[in-house]
Amino acid sequence: MGLMDELKAKLGPAKDKVSGLAQQHGHKVTHGLDKAAKVVDDKTKHKYSDKIHTGTGKAKHAMDRLAHKDDGEDAGPPDTAAPPRTP
Repeated sequence: MGLMDELKAKLGPAKDKVSGLAQQHGHKVTHGLDKAAKVVDDKTKHKYSDKIHTGTGKAKHAMDRLAHKDDGEDAGPPDTAAPPRTP
């Protein structure tokens, strides 16, 4: 058995546990991402809104993949449409 096979075998249970936690608490994580993104966007005076939104979208997409919400299919890049700004 190769090194990679041994690592995969040992990390399998951890991956399942992390996936379960992501399914249970994904809404809390995405809410936290949105809240952090808003704070950072406000602090930078909306100068980097597009980059902040793109990063937040990628983080949410990774969270969905981790929670197996995409059923193993690669749906492509996350939605990167900018949310409406609030003054």
